[in-house]
Amino acid sequence: MKLGVVGLPNVGKSTLFNAITHAGAQAANFPFCTIEPNVGVVAVPDERLEKLAALYNSKKITPAVIEFVDIAGLVKGASRGEGLGNKFLSHIREVDAVVHVVRCFEDENVTHVEDSVDPIRDIEIINLELILADLESVSKRLDKARSMIKTGDKKYKIEAELLEKIYACLEAEKPVRSLEFSEEEAEYVKGLFLLSSKPVIYAANIGEGDMGKDEDDIPLVVKVKQYAATEGSEVLVICAKTEEELSQLPPEEAAFFLEELGLTESGLNRLVKASYKLLGLISYLTAGEKETRAWTIENGTKAPQAAGKIHSDFEKGFIRAEVVDWQVLLECGNYNAAKEKGKVRSEGKEYVFKDGDVVLFRFNV
Repeated sequence: MKLGVVGLPNVGKSTLFNAITHAGAQAANFPFCTIEPNVGVVAVPDERLEKLAALYNSKKITPAVIEFVDIAGLVKGASRGEGLGNKFLSHIREVDAVVHVVRCFEDENVTHVEDSVDPIRDIEIINLELILADLESVSKRLDKARSMIKTGDKKYKIEAELLEKIYACLEAEKPVRSLEFSEEEAEYVKGLFLLSSKPVIYAANIGEGDMGKDEDDIPLVVKVKQYAATEGSEVLVICAKTEEELSQLPPEEAAFFLEELGLTESGLNRLVKASYKLLGLISYLTAGEKETRAWTIENGTKAPQAAGKIHSDFEKGFIRAEVVDWQVLLECGNYNAAKEKGKVRSEGKEYVFKDGDVVLFRFNV
């Protein structure tokens, strides 16, 4: 799972990336300091793993992970190759979703590429560049589909109609993610790899002076929320500078610092969880003396395909899954006790996995 961290130069994008990944991407007060995308792999916070590992005395804990890519900033004209445009667009095409960092703080010591702070203008600059790149791509496909209609194959007429719907949306300067598609249409659109179809979390980057305030009392954040609502995107309010400071502290000190700020968890934890949710992902768990581990699957995955995440042999030779909810397992004290109490279920090929299922697979190859 790969998420691209994007934004105009000097909005706090690389500062946030540093905090997320501890990868030390250069964060300097000038445009284009991130020339090549920096990549960092981050664990998905999951309190269940520690508790299950303690129950089993596991030697190793392996959490689910998200890969974050810090993508170089862009300016107007990226779709025509201005600035680092072509690189920016190609890197976005490779990610599953986008974390769009938007500047919602005033600071005369941090320059802005557009010379003023206006989060909606900033969002629209990037969105427009993605839309323009998509328009070019869809236009070519539409011309081809229209030319193939004369073959008499109905599929080209259906394809052309769908592409016309997408083209009209883009021409109105709206991202493709704002459209609704049937399941079949969504599968086709997925294959187009359109930039503006990527799901988005807008990370509203506030100043340290706004920490602890009600989000609705920060005017720039309210604007971002209103904009995001028009296209069905999520907004996460975060202070990149504070998060970077937190990431450099030992866990105990970081927890104390958060408490002082009146927060229950870091913005980074919230961002990682929100990203996981954005992509419709859940985790099932395996636990034992050797390892307690979280496995990432799409919500709605059936048992054999979930087993295949561990090994293809598990899917090929799937017999059944022995499943128990993680909280029930903890309450029972151990797996055998849960089984004796009838809490462990034997599930077949049609079982749809739930978040927090603890599983033992039975298979035969």
